[in-house]
Amino acid sequence: MKKTLCLLLTILLTGSLFAVPHGKVLEGLVFKSELLNYDVNYAVYLPPDYDSSTRKYPVVYLLHGYTDDESAWIQFGEVNLAADNAIEKREIPPMIIVMPDAGVTWYMNDYQNKESWEDMFIKEFIPFIESTYRIRAKKEFRGVSGLSMGGFGTLLYTMRYPDMFAACAAFSSAIWTDEEITTMDDNTFNNMFGKLLGSNLKGGARRTKHWKEHHSLDLAKTLPEESLKKVRIYMDCGDDDFLIKGNCALHLVLKDRNIPHEFRVRDGSHQWLYWRTGITEALKFIGRSFNR
Repeated sequence: MKKTLCLLLTILLTGSLFAVPHGKVLEGLVFKSELLNYDVNYAVYLPPDYDSSTRKYPVVYLLHGYTDDESAWIQFGEVNLAADNAIEKREIPPMIIVMPDAGVTWYMNDYQNKESWEDMFIKEFIPFIESTYRIRAKKEFRGVSGLSMGGFGTLLYTMRYPDMFAACAAFSSAIWTDEEITTMDDNTFNNMFGKLLGSNLKGGARRTKHWKEHHSLDLAKTLPEESLKKVRIYMDCGDDDFLIKGNCALHLVLKDRNIPHEFRVRDGSHQWLYWRTGITEALKFIGRSFNR
């Protein structure tokens, strides 16, 4: 009996020695935006040593997809578990991950500036987060990542605000070729973009000035090369993803303009299994920008 108890105690102690330290997930948090005149919900992942140290950390803003919210990357993407394991293996530096709820705003202002989500994120939300948590509030310690609509937002912020971010990682980004956006069926276009660009636009009229100023494929073609080179870019899209054509088009534009970037095409489609199995590599890519 004593031998059995000793064996069980040894197993328990050994298991505890090799257990991965867990970070803390804070959900149900609210930021009161003056620019939007409504509250923005958000969630935060704090690394395992946050409560036991006084250090400041780099930060990654992690953006959800269309119709999801601030809980998606925790509930379905298990980003907290991925970060815990990668930190424990010293594959990424301890970092804070912030996940805001953007609804279906596409992380941008609408064409009439009635809902200025982009302005809120850059001018209000980032300063609020980086004064509320112990974050190293500088470009070289700030990254952005996201999937689908969040990939659209990731590339939008990367290209429009290159002095804000060190690196980005965009999954299955919502990128469309000119042909795809102009031939998209009316219901799909109006439901997704009517509020942002104007309702009942057809054909080439959909490629408005506002669209071109926010769509990464257009930005990659028109922005100065020195500006595009300011942020390290990582892209990942499944070979069976309905957005693969636009992602490949962006890759080719960046390649033709000699803009350094990483482009991954793995086996998979537009689903959480794909993003969940890719987030660690994305955090590693961004994390390398934080290291000295």
